[in-house]
Amino acid sequence: METQKFSYDNSIVRAFLYATIIFGVVGFLLGLTAALMLFYPELPEYFFGTDDDTIKSLAAGNIQGLINSHGAFGFGRIRMLHTSAVIFAFVGNCIFAGIYYSLQRLLKARMFSDTLSWLHFWTWQIMIVAVVITFFMGINTSKEYAEHEWPIDILITVSWVIFGINMFGTIAKRRVRHLYVAIWFYIGTWIAVAMLHIFNNLEVPLNMWKSYSAYAGVKDALVQWWYGHNAVAFFLTTPVLGLMYYFLPKAADRPVFSYKLSIIHFWSLIFVYIWAGPHHLQYTALPAWAQALGTGFSIALIAPSWGGMLNGLLTLRGAWDKVRENPVLKFFVVAVTCYGMATFEGPLLATKTLNKIGHFTDWVIGHVHIGALGWNGFIAFGMIYYLLPIMWRTKLWSVKLANWHFWLGTLGIIFYAVPLYIAGFTQGLMWKQFNPDGTLLYKQWLDTVTAIIPYYIMRFVGGLLYITGAILMCVNVVATVRSGSFQKEVPAEAPALANIGSARKEGEGTHLWLERMPLYLSVLAFIAVAIGGAVQIIPTLTVKDNVPTIAAVKPYSPLELEGRDLYIREGCNACHSQMIRPFRDEVVRFNGKNGQYSKAGEFVYDRPFLWGSKRTGPDLQREGQMRPSPSWHYKHMYNPRNTSPGSIMPRYPWLIANDLDRSEMVNKLNLMKNAFSVPYTKAEIDSAGKWADNQAAKIVKGIFDEAPDLKQAYASRPAGELEKKEIVALIAYLQRLGTDIKTTEIKTASNN
Repeated sequence: METQKFSYDNSIVRAFLYATIIFGVVGFLLGLTAALMLFYPELPEYFFGTDDDTIKSLAAGNIQGLINSHGAFGFGRIRMLHTSAVIFAFVGNCIFAGIYYSLQRLLKARMFSDTLSWLHFWTWQIMIVAVVITFFMGINTSKEYAEHEWPIDILITVSWVIFGINMFGTIAKRRVRHLYVAIWFYIGTWIAVAMLHIFNNLEVPLNMWKSYSAYAGVKDALVQWWYGHNAVAFFLTTPVLGLMYYFLPKAADRPVFSYKLSIIHFWSLIFVYIWAGPHHLQYTALPAWAQALGTGFSIALIAPSWGGMLNGLLTLRGAWDKVRENPVLKFFVVAVTCYGMATFEGPLLATKTLNKIGHFTDWVIGHVHIGALGWNGFIAFGMIYYLLPIMWRTKLWSVKLANWHFWLGTLGIIFYAVPLYIAGFTQGLMWKQFNPDGTLLYKQWLDTVTAIIPYYIMRFVGGLLYITGAILMCVNVVATVRSGSFQKEVPAEAPALANIGSARKEGEGTHLWLERMPLYLSVLAFIAVAIGGAVQIIPTLTVKDNVPTIAAVKPYSPLELEGRDLYIREGCNACHSQMIRPFRDEVVRFNGKNGQYSKAGEFVYDRPFLWGSKRTGPDLQREGQMRPSPSWHYKHMYNPRNTSPGSIMPRYPWLIANDLDRSEMVNKLNLMKNAFSVPYTKAEIDSAGKWADNQAAKIVKGIFDEAPDLKQAYASRPAGELEKKEIVALIAYLQRLGTDIKTTEIKTASNN
């Protein structure tokens, strides 16, 4: 049979590989910084100072003042930067490096278009840089793993479409008949991520850098966690499984353990995973039927997940001597083991029995990082060490250094996750303890915070070990690259593929036939991932009775809406929830005089929802009843340790220094009325400025009446100065929370 000569493109793989390494270290450093701030909240003050007058004078003149006056290094922003850097920059670039390398070799074809390859690379890197800039500026949507504003969402879409065209174009010109299992996972990933990204990020722009979610309250929560859970499933799991199925057998020089198990793993995983999102919303205002579906399918996930884990580990049967000697296989073994641990623990946390203890605690953070550090990180490291000698045609500069990296990374994972498990158990149990007389044993929230600070310190040590290993890897990479000679074009030769035909051949299994029909495989994969989302989301979005309204709940005032946007800008939802679950301890702790858990109708004007996923600080849904004092909020935001000794909350002095930008206030009300039918009247919109002025003046009067020292401090300043500050808008929002629900009787109004 006549063969064709062609070449594989290594240059695009090298570009994504370098980006993986660089952004990996950046992401780890941001995570380490966030971990440090949890027991050393004064960290930003150490570098930038805190006095509000100093901030004002510096803001106009130098970068230090500019950074501090806008809170660029606030915990909420650092945390968003960390998660986005690890997910989209580190793991994203790792996935693309692995796919561009393996796809060409599995299909015996060069990528469909070199131009598209580089367009994909540069659009993705531009997106990452744009994320860094906007997050530092406080431009975000607050939605977990999807905090990017709408122009960046569009850029992600463009980059993903370019990647898809290039991938499917390469599949179309392949020189092999059947698609290997890794490619099934790449196809499933592309389809699912496209669907998730588009539907979750439907939003109405206010301007270039501000938008509001197309969904509100309960609906927004369901769509977001349908996306959030499945971003983990289809961006951090399925493509990485594709890399596992390619690189682990290659490194071990062994075939995959079971072809049949691969088939079961792929189809059951992509079908079941998409249903599990509601397990993040157990005991919330989400309809009970959706919660039950999330729990059931989460438990079912154990089977396909562990099937994939066993398929990976059993591929190494008879090759354990190689594992002892080869650092690449060491990384892969621990990675697959962490995948098994995380996918067993996730379904356990989805059960209501454990969810009521673990949710909102650091147990979840430990669980997530078993996946991020162990599964994603170690697959990436193993792949890097595998590709370096091949692409640069040399030996790895130091196997000993790679082994050091492995052990430091492994110890780092242990020191990171185990303390957080203990912290999570401690938090969950302390929150629920009562005295014999029926009062809370740990009434002060800070009792539960200070109890776990030693575990935060241990977590930081674990992160330090992990990033130290990554730095050793960087040294090894640089030395290996310098000692070798990069092979940009790899000559290859393969027979031309004859007409495949769509007819099923005699004796050909159904799946074997499907593997040579990429279009059919892609359509079936789309159906598999779309069913779960459709069953859960369509009824919730379209059936009105799923979210009954509450007559007492009114839209936010202009100043409150501005304050809510400031709350989002600072990432406050990273540490505070706004969801009181129907537990005795939460009703007692977070309700003041109200005594009610959260109802779906309370969130109908919340775009986006702000239920949160972790309680470093207390729940705030009834904050307006619990703490109506405006002076307390003023002093707390200036320095939390003045009002709450021992607090680990960072300071927010720039809110006191900065004037509130009201330029879009009227436009926000018009958007809410016209796009979302929020019942603002024309008179209310026309008088928005006066409405805000009156509310601000009332809040400032309350501050001065309660705190004569603050009144004296502002006596020498222009009259009305404090009324113009951002802090007043934030106080307006916090004072509003929970005040619409004042009695134990809920009266519902018709949805019609």
